Amino acid sequence: MNMIQAINAAMDVMMERDDQVVVMGEDVGYFGGVFRATAGLQAKYGKTRAFDTPITEIGIIGVSIGMGAYGLRPVPEIQFADYIYPALDQLVSEAARLRYRSNGDFTAPITVRSPYGGGIFGGQTHSQSPEGIFTHVSGIKTVIPSTPYDAKGLLIAAIEDNDPVLFLEPKRIYNGPFDGHYDRPAKNWTAHPASEVPTGYYRVELGKAATVREGEAVTILCYGTMVHVVAATIEELGVDAEILDLRTLVPLDIEAIEASVKKTGRCMIVHEATRTSGFGAELSALVQERCFYHLEAPIARVTGFDTPYPHSLEWAYFPGPVRIREALNNLLKD
Repeated sequence: MNMIQAINAAMDVMMERDDQVVVMGEDVGYFGGVFRATAGLQAKYGKTRAFDTPITEIGIIGVSIGMGAYGLRPVPEIQFADYIYPALDQLVSEAARLRYRSNGDFTAPITVRSPYGGGIFGGQTHSQSPEGIFTHVSGIKTVIPSTPYDAKGLLIAAIEDNDPVLFLEPKRIYNGPFDGHYDRPAKNWTAHPASEVPTGYYRVELGKAATVREGEAVTILCYGTMVHVVAATIEELGVDAEILDLRTLVPLDIEAIEASVKKTGRCMIVHEATRTSGFGAELSALVQERCFYHLEAPIARVTGFDTPYPHSLEWAYFPGPVRIREALNNLLKD
């Protein structure tokens, strides 16, 4: 399976297992979503369980919260993460706080799916990485898969969770892994071992990082598309790096991070989002607090820049192999 098929399969499995699971969003019903992630669900489960909504993100999330409070498990789609901001108040002030403010009488078991990230020539309105905004909010879990296998298992776990989950899907790798070299032919998932996705039910536990590659020289923390860019760059350089795919930012597998950094003595953080107050800043602080006496060099960050995502200069903005290589050389030179 590719990642789109895996995400579709996760929703199919959960809709079949639990008739309280409903899928909703702009064009997700008859049309099957702009990326076809919900294709066939309305035909199989009917218009009351897979349905189109008006173009109003605040309305989509607001209605989902109400449905969740009454016992349903909505899986609303925000067509692009760039358009999630109108729904910010509903997510932050209502969904994230509902369990707390009701003393546990109500929950908001909603899973908000949204494609995010760059590398598709989408410009500033279709390339943003807003994950850091939501990791700041107590009460929301933030999940970002990097493979079809993880996408299905993590989405099932998210739908089953009793609290709101933001499930961000790296659209650059929907159809295949990306090594960061935009001028090379695109790859599909066929040859990748993580494309072998079981047809039935399985879970990938939230809050558990995956070790993509073991190494001794440096720990690289990444997620989403950047997992593949980092792995390809490391292979080209021949660096003995340990790569951790975080998979979920909240809850964070800090134990795995701490163990790896204490082993290697060096740490690099790679993400697409802007540098200032990006999630890498939180990771850097945590590593500094927990691993200070084990560090042999300052923590390095390779990120997007503090500008709107440019269209014509996309590959200068995108944290690709050249910038990762430069940062690694500086980190390992001492």
